[in-house]
Amino acid sequence: MIVDTSVLIDFLKGEDTRETRVLAELEGNGFQYAIPLICLQEVLQGARDHKEWKLLEQYLSSQVLLEPQDYKATHVAAARLYFDCRRKGVTVRSAADCFIAQIVIECNGKLLHSDKDFDRLKKVCKLQTI
Repeated sequence: MIVDTSVLIDFLKGEDTRETRVLAELEGNGFQYAIPLICLQEVLQGARDHKEWKLLEQYLSSQVLLEPQDYKATHVAAARLYFDCRRKGVTVRSAADCFIAQIVIECNGKLLHSDKDFDRLKKVCKLQTI
């Protein structure tokens, strides 16, 4: 399972959502999940101070971190996702979400998220979600 920034932030803030409950159950059972490197960046960018930064970095670094095998090809494919969405009248707010979706597709993974961009992307590509 691959976890998006939207769920990580809610989980770390102690929010009670369907997605955070899924993540809590997996963690409680010792299941290790994967995080795209860009999600690590997005979460760390939200740190409020040095102490929180260190805690977040330590926690996130203990997970499996995903990166594309071929950055250029993944970026080109993510741009194509964005392009295809626009041509089909589907609005995706974040190019980063296209990049995350492409990483998930390349890994044949399933994405745990709470971001409407991924619901929109599923209309155009083979993104699998939980």
